[in-house]
Amino acid sequence: MTLLLVVLGCAAVLYQVLVLIAALRYHFTRRIAPAPHAFSPVSILKPVHGLDPHFWEAIRSHACQDYQEFEILFGVNDPEDPAIAQIERLQREYPQVRVRLIRTRTKAPNGKVGTLIDLAREAQYPVWLVNDSDIEVPAGYLKRVTAPLARPDVGIVTCLYRARSSSPAGAWESLGIAVDFMPSVLVARLLGVREFGLGATLVFRAGDLRRVGGFEALASYIADDYQLAKQITRLGTSSFLSDVIVDTHLDRAGWRGVWNHQLRWARTIRVSRGGGYLGLPLTQAGLWAALAAAAGQWRLALVLAAIRIFSGTASGAWVIGNRPVWAAFLLIPLWDLWAFAVWVAGLAGNRVLWRGGRMRLLSDGRIATNGPTGEHRGSTQC
Repeated sequence: MTLLLVVLGCAAVLYQVLVLIAALRYHFTRRIAPAPHAFSPVSILKPVHGLDPHFWEAIRSHACQDYQEFEILFGVNDPEDPAIAQIERLQREYPQVRVRLIRTRTKAPNGKVGTLIDLAREAQYPVWLVNDSDIEVPAGYLKRVTAPLARPDVGIVTCLYRARSSSPAGAWESLGIAVDFMPSVLVARLLGVREFGLGATLVFRAGDLRRVGGFEALASYIADDYQLAKQITRLGTSSFLSDVIVDTHLDRAGWRGVWNHQLRWARTIRVSRGGGYLGLPLTQAGLWAALAAAAGQWRLALVLAAIRIFSGTASGAWVIGNRPVWAAFLLIPLWDLWAFAVWVAGLAGNRVLWRGGRMRLLSDGRIATNGPTGEHRGSTQC
């Protein structure tokens, strides 16, 4: 038993070493941009469902971009949506930017994709950018995220993101995103995974999406961002991780909301990526540190805890730039215990909560439209 613990602990240490290597590689190569090119006009497609925290700051950051030609298409399926007033304000305050508010009607198991189907019909330009409605972007964002498409081997561009929150529960989830989820993306890039894509930013050629069946091909999947990258990279291209890091603001209903969100992520990963889910505990060095300590293996426990804190702080605070990680770095191993509890819960069951709706997931990552207990309550928005 002790030998098995040592072997698994060493595997966890190896993963943390990969995190450090991946973080260093990203940090020291992120400013190497593709050769300048004539920037193509861009259609920004933004599905909206409700008024997210800092929504105005998020949409204003897009309208302020210094880019030759672009449009912003907002899709809402509820005429009473409180976000509409802010979109109309954007139209008034930035008349030089083509901003359109589109009432969407397409129904789909994934409501966000249903909205994107309608926005795609209205988009005017050859390059499309999709990101979540709560994403706030820096100056120069459009130029930097579209530039990699000058390379024919790049099919889709995505971005890392920093999560911020003023609540304790939201700050806890923000810590996990910075020291667990974002590093996993860096490791995927290091290992040559071609199909990763994050909803914080997805930039691609409209023609490539049409070649794989359009947004309609994604309408039944819960992980639409992952499926979008997967389908486009099947054309023989790869996913490119931009040097841009964007921001989002978390607004969960306390600890229960954070738990439900994390559980949805866990079950989404399980049904989308199959066997890879079973190996996730090997990435949780804090878990193995706790088990080593319980077994009296204090030297191994201290090594595991130390390298977990170091890799999480290096990637989350230094590389990704989430400053609150500096103040909470000692909690990083505790996050792994939380993540393991979520992982265990994710193994059992296939039902998730999403924007107030309850749905059942199928084993291939699709959303069941009619569950055996009638739990699916129609389309939801991301």
